[in-house]
Amino acid sequence: MHDYYIGLMSGTSFDGVDGVLVDFSGRQLRVLAAATAPFPAGFRAELLALNAPSHNELHRAAIAGNRLAVVYADVVHALLEQVAAQGIAAAQIQAIGAHGQTVRHQPQRSSAEADGVGYTLQLNQPALLAELTRIDVVADFRSRDVAAGGQGAPLVPAFHQGVFGRADATMAVLNLGGISNLSILPHDPASPVLGFDCGPGNALMDAWCQQHTGQPFDAGGAWAASGRLIPALLASLLDAPYFSLPIPKSTGRDLFSLTWLAEKLQPFAAERPQDIQNTLTEFTASACIAGVNSYGKESKELIVCGGGAFNQHLMLRLQAGLPQLHVSTSDAHGLPPLQVEATAFAWLARQSVTRQAGNLASVTGAAGPRVLGALYPA
Repeated sequence: MHDYYIGLMSGTSFDGVDGVLVDFSGRQLRVLAAATAPFPAGFRAELLALNAPSHNELHRAAIAGNRLAVVYADVVHALLEQVAAQGIAAAQIQAIGAHGQTVRHQPQRSSAEADGVGYTLQLNQPALLAELTRIDVVADFRSRDVAAGGQGAPLVPAFHQGVFGRADATMAVLNLGGISNLSILPHDPASPVLGFDCGPGNALMDAWCQQHTGQPFDAGGAWAASGRLIPALLASLLDAPYFSLPIPKSTGRDLFSLTWLAEKLQPFAAERPQDIQNTLTEFTASACIAGVNSYGKESKELIVCGGGAFNQHLMLRLQAGLPQLHVSTSDAHGLPPLQVEATAFAWLARQSVTRQAGNLASVTGAAGPRVLGALYPA
């Protein structure tokens, strides 16, 4: 029996959409096709702008959701073209898991606001995506967990456990997207899986690089490596209250915004841009290292995925800060770094369609396991 699902992910880096077509019919999942579609610069800028209050934002958000669905559909069609020779057609795909584009993430609100129930908002237009692809779509994965008192994020640790977990060793998985998130996968089945957002991943580094070099990201971390560390700035960045919060916790551009960064940089206006980049890279590394040391000391290996896995300078800084662990990329474990999150949302779509829980209460703090996502039939 066919057990094909498509996963689509556009993360907080705002660089584009990663998509995979996954076969879950065997003992181990198989990625049969992968495709990527970058966001045009203007669309990327609009998505970034929608992360903060702005003029006519409801209308603009609706238009952006429609536009995102069109990009999603293009990726789906590219995936189907790749597998057409294998006789796989749209009618055989069980569902598409479409995460949407996060523009607000405030899972915890004061008791004066809607009885303390928070929210998380991902731009999307899953009805349009279902119309354009003629495939069932599962979307809005995070809201059910938030409604149950959870953070709504991260949702991938349960998937990480299935793919990267080992019976003989505790493993740690670090996703370096716009925001960094960490999964701790214990070898003892009686111990809970842990997961949380460490803090910024690539978001601040990418923004600073774009501003000063015109490049969308610091390729290989070479620009950061050419600079020097500014210890006082690093200390100021790490002084954010978020880092002292216990888990479960999650964050996003709501907290680690460009406005927040600009305020932090005011006393350092005379510093060289490459030194700022070096320090921002060290900031990301330090936050991730602290997360591992606080909750994953028993880990044997740190598996890194997401776009940050290609930042060689950042990878070196992680290894230097975690000498007791072997730091590798997910490539070494059978899943390329840019396919991990998209594959996770194919898995989450399957969990939803088969009425199985997609969250882990030990990770998000929800009241218990919940079936996640809303179904939009083709």
